Amino acid sequence: MKIILETERLYLREFLDSDGYHFFHLNNDPDVIKYTGNSAFESLEEASRFIENYSDYERNGFGRWAVCLKTTNEFLGWCGLKFEEDSKEIDLGYRFYKKNWGRGYATEAAFACVKYGFETLNLKRIIGRSYLVNSGSIKVLENCNLKFESKMKYDNEPAVLYSIENDRN
Repeated sequence: MKIILETERLYLREFLDSDGYHFFHLNNDPDVIKYTGNSAFESLEEASRFIENYSDYERNGFGRWAVCLKTTNEFLGWCGLKFEEDSKEIDLGYRFYKKNWGRGYATEAAFACVKYGFETLNLKRIIGRSYLVNSGSIKVLENCNLKFESKMKYDNEPAVLYSIENDRN
């Protein structure tokens, strides 16, 4: 198990093959994927294959990471940075089990990812996108000091683009 970073309550680690279970269940909750543009996995096997073939760590040196509670090792969701091939941007993303919403885990993990991206990876800019109706996700972006940049279409839905620049560069 490769732990990437830690916060007061959480640790973020690279995905394990067994995380396919969690990806299957996260993406099969309509409320969890409501504002993501993603669809449910057809089966646990499909979700497991997704994890087994996840290559962002090797390709980019970073990616999305499992977010676990330090006290219990419970998988809460995922958070991390993703290199977008088309735009050449670094996207901050997160997804948590519904039972973990409203506890500050997304903000805590996302803030740590931004800090890691700037201080460890020396990234110049990080973006975050959210459907306009997803006020919870927008609040996480704002709590991580990302600033509104523009309205846009994302997955053919009204959305917003937020960004933050690395002031250390």
